[in-house]
Amino acid sequence: MVETLSLQPLPLQAEALRSDVRSFLEEKLRGVPPEQRARSWLGFDADFSRALGERGWIGTALPQEYGGGGRDAFARFVLVEELLACGAPVSAHWIAERQSAPMVLRFGTEAQKHFFVPRVCRGELFFCIGMSEPQSGSDLASVRTRATPTPDGWRLKGQKIWTTNADHSHWMIALVRTSGMPEDRQAGLSQLLIDMKAPGVTVRPIEDLTGDRHFSEVFFDDVELPHDALIGEEGTGWEQVNTELALERSGPERLYSSMVLLDTWIDHLREMQAPKEQALALAGRLVGHLAMLRSMSVAVTARVSAGGSPMTEASLVKDLGTELEQTIPLAIADAIASDTDHVASPELMRTLAYVTQFAPTFSLRGGTREVLRGLIARGLGLR
Repeated sequence: MVETLSLQPLPLQAEALRSDVRSFLEEKLRGVPPEQRARSWLGFDADFSRALGERGWIGTALPQEYGGGGRDAFARFVLVEELLACGAPVSAHWIAERQSAPMVLRFGTEAQKHFFVPRVCRGELFFCIGMSEPQSGSDLASVRTRATPTPDGWRLKGQKIWTTNADHSHWMIALVRTSGMPEDRQAGLSQLLIDMKAPGVTVRPIEDLTGDRHFSEVFFDDVELPHDALIGEEGTGWEQVNTELALERSGPERLYSSMVLLDTWIDHLREMQAPKEQALALAGRLVGHLAMLRSMSVAVTARVSAGGSPMTEASLVKDLGTELEQTIPLAIADAIASDTDHVASPELMRTLAYVTQFAPTFSLRGGTREVLRGLIARGLGLR
């Protein structure tokens, strides 16, 4: 049964982090144009991630004994919100800090925890996630990449696709079949730790419409892995990946992908002597919608902080959030086109062009809209 989300203010000790993060970002991002910052959490900059790690701002909510900050999920929310609101290039460490390290901490061995998590927190080790496959898409239970037991560990053969930052990452956590057949669905799935430099691993980046190469297809040609590549028990991969997806879908990154564009357009309105009433009304609607979704995201964070795994609630926030993210560029484009009295700046138009081109992916990454709505319906007992 799904519980009602309750309004939850961010604790004062979490809010206290905000001013330091803003000062750091003002210095680091000074002069970076909005069309570059609009890449949001897909902006890759390893040096920037290491600078965050030096300040203890990667793994803020992870245990200190494994190199984390030992703070709570609310502190991480404040940090993430500030990073995304200004379009900081956090992609290098993002998946590792948000999903991979918490997953290793929950299901991994002590050796795995001590090897991976401190390196993630220092901004030295980047993860990618191997879930989707060419014939599977969002139907993760039908994956065909297979790891076969050998005397020395596992032999891996298969392919993953739409893998973010695979060409930059040091390690992958991959959902693979270790027993049974694809027809067995969730049974027989496991997750493995894969060194991306291992013999037999081939990465081919995929260029998107904007000219960026965030995604790759990854091929495994009889890759030999040790026994300790397995995370947790054999056959428990489905439970693990659902825990991981709840982490992926619940954060403010599902709200702020169009935030730099929205801020740049609102700055454009401020510069006008007499902005159109329709434009001001639109700005109010978008900000009000964002405020409501932010409150929902904070409430989901509170549930996570209390030890819950709010899969249905996280899916709902992700679905509604990406809908707003996709609405923002379309609405701003219409507002600019209808205002014949004012000319938008070149940097606003470049930012709008980038976000408009990339926005269709917002409802794909982290689970398609159709999959999410199926999860929400099941969580509500409607199917």
